[in-house]
Amino acid sequence: MPIGGKKVLPITHEKEHATVVSSLSGREWDVSGQWNRMLESRVLTDYSYAGLGKIAALPGGESLEYCYGCGKCVPVCPVDLVSEYGPRKIHRKVQTGLDLFTSDELWKCTTCANCLRVCPKEVNMINIMPAVREIAIENGNVPDELQVVFEKTFRYGNALGENPRRRHAWTKGAGVDVPVLPSNPRDVDVLFYVEDYWSYHPRGQHAAQAFSRLLTLAGVDFAILGAEEKTLGDSQRLAGEKGLFEHLMEDVVATLAKYNFNRIVTPDPHGYNALVKEYPKRGHNYPALHYTQLLADVVDKLPLVNSINKKVTFHDPCYLGRHNGEYDAPRKLITAISGVEYVEMGRCKSNSYCCGGGGGGMWLDGFNSNHLSERLSERRVREAAETGAEILAVCCPYEVSRFEDAAKSTGNEHLQVLDIAEMLDMATGGIGAFAGTV
Repeated sequence: MPIGGKKVLPITHEKEHATVVSSLSGREWDVSGQWNRMLESRVLTDYSYAGLGKIAALPGGESLEYCYGCGKCVPVCPVDLVSEYGPRKIHRKVQTGLDLFTSDELWKCTTCANCLRVCPKEVNMINIMPAVREIAIENGNVPDELQVVFEKTFRYGNALGENPRRRHAWTKGAGVDVPVLPSNPRDVDVLFYVEDYWSYHPRGQHAAQAFSRLLTLAGVDFAILGAEEKTLGDSQRLAGEKGLFEHLMEDVVATLAKYNFNRIVTPDPHGYNALVKEYPKRGHNYPALHYTQLLADVVDKLPLVNSINKKVTFHDPCYLGRHNGEYDAPRKLITAISGVEYVEMGRCKSNSYCCGGGGGGMWLDGFNSNHLSERLSERRVREAAETGAEILAVCCPYEVSRFEDAAKSTGNEHLQVLDIAEMLDMATGGIGAFAGTV
């Protein structure tokens, strides 16, 4: 007890041998030993802080030392639900000797930002992980799958390793004129930055065609870059290839400087994140929108003549929602369609689950199969199916293929995965390949 403003030190009575006796059974327990001297100060000498110091010395790695073990991050970490993960666990493992620079633990984080949302100390894994990954890559410690993607991106300007001259081949099936600026340079209101998966992936191409039809119906003056477009590179940056990101950015900025436009619109939340956060940090500022934001402003101009009489749920992309605060535009578009019965999943908006594709995770399914009990996309599809929804609506190019595969692997083939652009296209009577499936 404090006496006169000072604390009285406890009086310790140590014995060479001590026992306690149960008042019920009469059984004795030996409680002798140094481990039982709880009244003296104990100094932790078993562990080295060198690992934490090495990470904290990196630009962006400083906040790992802020962790004080409250554990709020663990229950909201999407990876922890299918494995053992979370910033608190990473902090503790590093504190007790884990070399994060060479560990598989480095690559499991999807940089979804749900941990940062609840962390009282602002331990920022979105900065920590890319910083450590950059050093790991320099030292040759990178999963093979990811290395292949880096090489494809460097060589071809896209993560799929496709020929740049085929980047706008999808326009042939759009059914409307999709102007390509290099072929017809002119001033344009909207530069449609298609990104990789809408340009090359078969399901992404359906969405790109649908979006082009919607822009035409709404009277939006738009054009694309065609073969001159390269990925904006944000996923590669988060996966640790900062040098590749900056190389891509130089090429992108040089290309954009050749044309006059009022704003950029992209379907990729990761590309959108690059344009509104990362490019401005490096002095390159462009008015940028996610495609749902643009369509939300012109949806009243669309002739939504067809009903979709289905129960629909929606998956918030991490890099549109938590990272950039856009929750309303996608929901406005879905509920604008006649006949839709909209239902939310339990994890939605700021607490939405992650599809597993962020932070390089899009290209690490093989690697993660050795570390996770199930893919994050499979977990999310189960949550969507539990709502009774017949359609899982998405608005990120990564998600259609991820969730379609997950629906099959979890036995939820009845759950149809559609991009919001595809749904709106159906509602307008569009000519898309999926127009007759709802």
